[in-house]
Amino acid sequence: MTSSLPPLRLHKGRTTHRRFTPFASSFNYRLAMIDVDIDRLADADRACALFSVERPALFSFNRRDHGACRQENLRPWAEYEFSKAGINVSSASIRLITFPRHMFYKFAPISLWVAHGINGSPLGILYEVRNTFGEKHTYVASLDGSWSRHSAPKAFHVSPFFDVSGKYEFSLQYHADELRLGVTTQKDGAPVHSAILATRILPATNSQLAAIAITMPFSTLGVTLGIHWQAFKLWLKGARYHSRPKSGKTHTTLASSAGKNAQDA
Repeated sequence: MTSSLPPLRLHKGRTTHRRFTPFASSFNYRLAMIDVDIDRLADADRACALFSVERPALFSFNRRDHGACRQENLRPWAEYEFSKAGINVSSASIRLITFPRHMFYKFAPISLWVAHGINGSPLGILYEVRNTFGEKHTYVASLDGSWSRHSAPKAFHVSPFFDVSGKYEFSLQYHADELRLGVTTQKDGAPVHSAILATRILPATNSQLAAIAITMPFSTLGVTLGIHWQAFKLWLKGARYHSRPKSGKTHTTLASSAGKNAQDA
C-alpha cells in the first residue's frame, strides 16, 4: 500500500519508568527514534545525507536488526506476525518505530510496528521487545483508531529484578504529530512497574539529525548504559535478583482489548 506519509520521520521525546514495589524508584531520560515505512526503505535511504539504509552513516537502519533478523524483505515476517492475531495487513502500510543504529551501535529495547489501513487509521501493532541477553519476544494487538487499550500476559524476561509473571496493560495514543505509549505491569491486581514513552513526530532532516547527534550524543548507546546503571542502583537498594529463565519455544503473545483474555501463539 502506498502511504501519503514520508518514508522517514523522527520521534523526539522522553521515557519515564516507575517501580512501585517493594520500594519506590523512578527515572526518565530523553530519547530519539526513527519511523520508517518498511516498504519504502530505498526512499528513506535518500531522505537525508546523515541517514542511510544498509550503509554506514551517522544514523542508519539495517533490516537484520528486526523481524526475522535477516537481510531480507521485512513485510513477510510482519504479515505473518499480524496474522497470528487475525489481522490482515496485506494491503496496509506498515511503519517501524525504533532506535536507529548510531555510529555502528544498535540496541532497541522496544520497537513498534504499526499497520495503517487504507484511511490511515491504525489497524494493529507489534511490540518487538528485546533484552540485553540478545533475546526477543513479540506482542501483537489489534488497534481501534488512534487510541487503544489492550493487555497481554507477561511472557518474556526483560529485567533481572522482575520475574516473568503478571500481565501488561497497554495504552497507546498515536496521532499525526505525537505518540504516547503507557505499559503498566500488573501482578496480583496491583501495579508493580510502569513505563511511558511520549514523543513528538518531526520531519527527518539533516538539521534535526545533527541536533540529535549534538544534544543527545549517546541517544542509542545511552539506552543500554541507562539500563545497566538503573539495574545497578536497584541492586544497591536490595532489589531481589531473578535469574534468567530458559527461553521458551513461544516467541509471540497475542494481546486483547482491555477486559478480554490474551494468549500465546
